Amino acid sequence: MRIQVSQELLDRQLVDRDGRLVGKVDDVEFAFGADGVPYLRSLLSGPGALGQRVGGRLGRILVLTAERFVTDRPLAPLRIPYALVERVDSAVWLRVSADELPTSPVEQWLRRNLIDRIPGAGRASG
Repeated sequence: MRIQVSQELLDRQLVDRDGRLVGKVDDVEFAFGADGVPYLRSLLSGPGALGQRVGGRLGRILVLTAERFVTDRPLAPLRIPYALVERVDSAVWLRVSADELPTSPVEQWLRRNLIDRIPGAGRASG
């Protein structure tokens, strides 16, 4: 399948198999196969990936702001193997549930330091 990454993937919503929003495609990662042909390995999501794509002062500000919420630096983006993509239309639909994907470091911090402290948050449905 042939795709134009900048038009068909970047900035599209990532949706899991249950219809839940996972994030946005902020960047992509390529690799080279054994035959030397490049292929799309992963979709990258998160402020770290977006900051590097934007670049310059604004990109550095995005990354530095997000890094304030994590203990592990540098801020690693969420990597979703392209093999987990079911289809691409107005969104990027995944074959897996959001629960099967790793949680982004920023989301972990927000959950631990903000959401879990809200009374009744432990009973909220996910």
